[in-house]
Amino acid sequence: MADRKIPARIFPPAKDDAAAAKAAAPLPQTADPAYRLAYQDPDFLLRDDLRPVRFQLELLKPELLLDEAGIGSTFVFYGSARIPSPESADAIVAAAATDTQRRIAERLKAKAVYYDEARELARLASNSPAGADGKRQFVVCSGGGPAIMEAANRGATDVGAESVGLNIVLPFEQAPNAYVTPHLSFNFHYFALRKMHFLLRARAVAVFPGGFGTFDEMFELLTLVQTGKMAMLPILLYGKEFWTRVIDFDALVEEGVVAPQDMDLFRYCDTAAEGWAYVQDWYAQNGERRFRKGRGEK
Repeated sequence: MADRKIPARIFPPAKDDAAAAKAAAPLPQTADPAYRLAYQDPDFLLRDDLRPVRFQLELLKPELLLDEAGIGSTFVFYGSARIPSPESADAIVAAAATDTQRRIAERLKAKAVYYDEARELARLASNSPAGADGKRQFVVCSGGGPAIMEAANRGATDVGAESVGLNIVLPFEQAPNAYVTPHLSFNFHYFALRKMHFLLRARAVAVFPGGFGTFDEMFELLTLVQTGKMAMLPILLYGKEFWTRVIDFDALVEEGVVAPQDMDLFRYCDTAAEGWAYVQDWYAQNGERRFRKGRGEK
């Protein structure tokens, strides 16, 4: 028996059966959709009844591929899809046709500095060494789109590192930016599953100025940490002037709807160096302890 090779499996892989099913003899029975293998039948998979299965698939596919890519943790970047890169900022102002459009374009141009800071922060994070288990740490992860998201993926590319992009199907075009690593570029139908993947491996989050989508992602993150559903981690809010202008956090505390200590859940930052130093100091002081225990636990 010692010289005999024991087969790893005795059933054919699904792809072989899938190929055989497609090669079935042309008959009225085989031509009907009912005869298709369930996993080869898009009409079946897209039925409303199959939504739970699609949820499961959308959770599982990125999870498996990220694990196979050796990604142990991510540095997540949230931010506007409208903030221009410095090299394209002037063109946005020049394209403005009215005084209102020009005023808005000038404000967006002023925020182009955050494109550079996001890019530099991504460079710094992407130089992190692998963990003792060989898993890559602080891999840059963005929403995969333009502007701040592009800056994050671009910064990783600058230092020859891979980065993740989590795109989503929208009524208008939302293609991956050119800097996302192709085999780490994912597309989602469900916002809920996309937001889950943003945070499953997150060990630091940088939130740059943004609109409804950025607010949604940021407040869900803060709520998860505040309620103890998620362990504490460094949360950087870039641009104190912007955030204190659009959200009156102090008023929330004064109104009694947010606890004073909840203001410690995040840290205002303006530069990449400042943010990266804070993340390093945070882990030097806290390490794994804050991952093992929820907020408020001793």
